[in-house]
Amino acid sequence: MTVLGTSQALWIDSGGASRYDAHTRHNVEEFAGSFGDIAPIAFACTAWRLSLPPSLCPGYVRWHRRILDAACIRNEWDGTLTAQLTLVSPWPAALAWPRDWCRDRNWQNWPNLFGQFVHPTPRDIATTPYLRASLLIEAPIPFDGLPPAPDDPRHAVEETARRAVAVLVRELNELVAPIIQKLEETRQ
Repeated sequence: MTVLGTSQALWIDSGGASRYDAHTRHNVEEFAGSFGDIAPIAFACTAWRLSLPPSLCPGYVRWHRRILDAACIRNEWDGTLTAQLTLVSPWPAALAWPRDWCRDRNWQNWPNLFGQFVHPTPRDIATTPYLRASLLIEAPIPFDGLPPAPDDPRHAVEETARRAVAVLVRELNELVAPIIQKLEETRQ
């Protein structure tokens, strides 16, 4: 999938809307503090959290293999929307070459299973050292496109949650797709 000539970092599972709606309906109490709120942020953050594993497996929102985690939270300082993403990264240039710092320990990077980055198992770590680099992205996200929070649980909670998640996917793609594209280019 492409967005503006770049790979999509996140996307919505095209067949998952009814599953997400049912999950949202089943967990409507999670939105309790956000009904009628003039700011749509708390509602959107809850909708986002419910769209991802472990809340919903498989997730309604899917992401690129380099994304380990993606959270949308309300900023404690001013109440705005903040994204926190963790991405798999290559080793920093200072460690990539020369590798004299390794001292024959055979350091390993992120394990790869069927093209997906995975955490090493306890068995792997028992025999081999791992040095896994990652990037932590923390950035403000525009929230002017988010739908207003419903006034109560009877007013289109599922539809509003889907719309909020779609806006967040779009905004997060704008933020991280160019970074992931660059990381993928350096891999080749």
